[in-house]
Amino acid sequence: MEKTTNKCKVKKAEKSESVKKSRTPKHIGIVKNDAYLEPYENAIRGRHDHAVWKIGQLTGNGRRTLSEFASGHDYYGLHKTSRGWVFREWAPNATDIYLVGDFNNWSEEEKYRAKRIQGTGNWELKLSAKALKHGDLYKMRVHWNGGEGERIPAWARRVVQDEQTKIFSAQVWNPEPYIWKKKTFNPKKDPLLIYECHIGMGEDAEKVGTYDEFRENVLPRIIKDGYNCIQIMAIQEHPYYGSFGYHVSSFFAASSRFGTPEQLKQLIDTAHQKGVAVIMDIVHSHAVKNEIEGLGNLAGDPNQYFYPGGRHEHPAWDSLCFDYGKDEVMHFLLSNCKYWMEEVHFDGFRFDGVTSMLYYSHGLGEAFCNYGDYFNGHQDDNAICYLTIANKLIHEVNKNAITIAEEVSGMPGLAAKFEDGGYGFDYRMAMNIPDYWIKTIKELKDEDWKPSSIFWEVKNRRSDEKTISYCESHDQALVGDKTIIFRLIDADMYWHFRKGDENGTVHRGIALHKMIRLVTAAAINGGYLNFMGNEFGHPEWIDFPREGNGWSYKYARRQWNLVDNKELCYHYLGDFDRQMINVLKSEKGFNKTPVQEIWHNDGDQVLAFMRGDLVFVFNFSPTRSFTDYGFLVPTGSYEVVLNTDAKEFGGNGFADDTITHMTNYDPLYVEEHKEWLKLYIPARSAVVLKKN
Repeated sequence: MEKTTNKCKVKKAEKSESVKKSRTPKHIGIVKNDAYLEPYENAIRGRHDHAVWKIGQLTGNGRRTLSEFASGHDYYGLHKTSRGWVFREWAPNATDIYLVGDFNNWSEEEKYRAKRIQGTGNWELKLSAKALKHGDLYKMRVHWNGGEGERIPAWARRVVQDEQTKIFSAQVWNPEPYIWKKKTFNPKKDPLLIYECHIGMGEDAEKVGTYDEFRENVLPRIIKDGYNCIQIMAIQEHPYYGSFGYHVSSFFAASSRFGTPEQLKQLIDTAHQKGVAVIMDIVHSHAVKNEIEGLGNLAGDPNQYFYPGGRHEHPAWDSLCFDYGKDEVMHFLLSNCKYWMEEVHFDGFRFDGVTSMLYYSHGLGEAFCNYGDYFNGHQDDNAICYLTIANKLIHEVNKNAITIAEEVSGMPGLAAKFEDGGYGFDYRMAMNIPDYWIKTIKELKDEDWKPSSIFWEVKNRRSDEKTISYCESHDQALVGDKTIIFRLIDADMYWHFRKGDENGTVHRGIALHKMIRLVTAAAINGGYLNFMGNEFGHPEWIDFPREGNGWSYKYARRQWNLVDNKELCYHYLGDFDRQMINVLKSEKGFNKTPVQEIWHNDGDQVLAFMRGDLVFVFNFSPTRSFTDYGFLVPTGSYEVVLNTDAKEFGGNGFADDTITHMTNYDPLYVEEHKEWLKLYIPARSAVVLKKN
């Protein structure tokens, strides 16, 4: 496919039609990789060509780069210049715009009146250096035919809330520029080990945590645990804290409830110095309905940024849906991607709600049973085009950037290369895996867990797309759902988690929690994700302050004191997770090693597979232990590097892990260079061995 890639970069469109045809591959890449897509190749090519055409349109057919196009944040919004201040806003429906704020007693003054730039929907206001000062609060007062209202500018970079009145305002922000200590950073991706986190709920105290507190208190834990990437939720400003950051109002403003933009930059800078990448959970799938704080009705036109008619509102999320077919909206969202990377130094994004973007139905009520369901005309080509171009842009700005799609339908090509007809994400989330574990724990007796089913599920993915595997994310930790540890142990978490007081339910829960994580992480083909606190079995769900709980922060925090307390069982799980991550990192080029099944037996409930020099052995049976259970492996000696049943991880310590295991000769397998590895594998345990 290198030739195809190179051909795509060639700008000489004047080539004859016959030459073009002779160079066109028989099948586009993703069809070549999956023959079942052949009936839909025209649709796949159509989407690809749509993106190519749009890129040409946005870049003036290559006269400028995508990155140059996506620089709206350098033009719009409030900027300090050598001559003073300049403010610009796109508001085609407005008839008048004033800046009101602390500087003019929140009243309309001619001095602060913007002018429409002739022939455009843009407004501009130029002010002297003394007209505004750092820290001033301000808004736009927008007039339109038939109405007016105070609005926060769409491109505002700093938005704050008054603690008494609860009113949000934009804030003039012109501090001394942040001096980056680590100016360039290249993320480690083999494998990508993601720690999903939330700044506000990152503290033990019942309050909103800050960027500084997270940098000082939580980041060292993440580094110690071996994760090489943090994925931060709720960065973009959102009026309602309880939305978990998913109802965004100001897309260019880092949430001020956690601190200043410079404190966020310092957090990212410190992470980079420690070798940890930082990606952002970006929300471009929808926007909050708020009009005063958000984009809902910026200048008397509710459809300025959003689809009109029946597609205006998201039926399940009580939010508004962007019109990805508008160049101005495309400009806004692409500039948003570039802004967070260039200005704040994020290393990439996890795109929220991609399924919702892809389909007119938002994926609601659709089963997605066969390939035809992805190409039946129910897809939003504008959104597909936007996502494809966003990925092109992000990797143009930073070739080492990370993009992840949260997508549940299984749309083929999502994480395939652009030149192969894909949408260009680096990874897609393996959302089947947490669903599988929930279903298994809820519906099956322990003795009915089948290794063949488990193995298939944790490695069920498209061969040409990398995935992020996970057992549970923030979604499974929210009120209304349950974490894995709670599904396994439930109320006994509160009464029997002190060392020496464990009952059978607790022992089972601790054992399975480790095994579920290990089999999921061991089979990855891209990366592994853990949500903050779940690595040690955080005992409580997440519930943000709201009217229904008396605006309490009791459940909007992480109780680090539990894992730090060596008298409780939580540290067993935390210590195991740390060692598991270290084992995965110990195998050089882990992602490139194939997942090679050695053995499975559903009757015994035993599974074994290899990756490089690592052998993973699982015994899911709740009652049966096996002595001298044999596996055919490459000839040699093997050391135990991890055992879920070790006493240090809350297990029984039945096996002697200090023994070097030598393979046993079998003349039948000499030519294959294989011999028998005989192991003692206790019930409900797993062991990882490394070939010497």
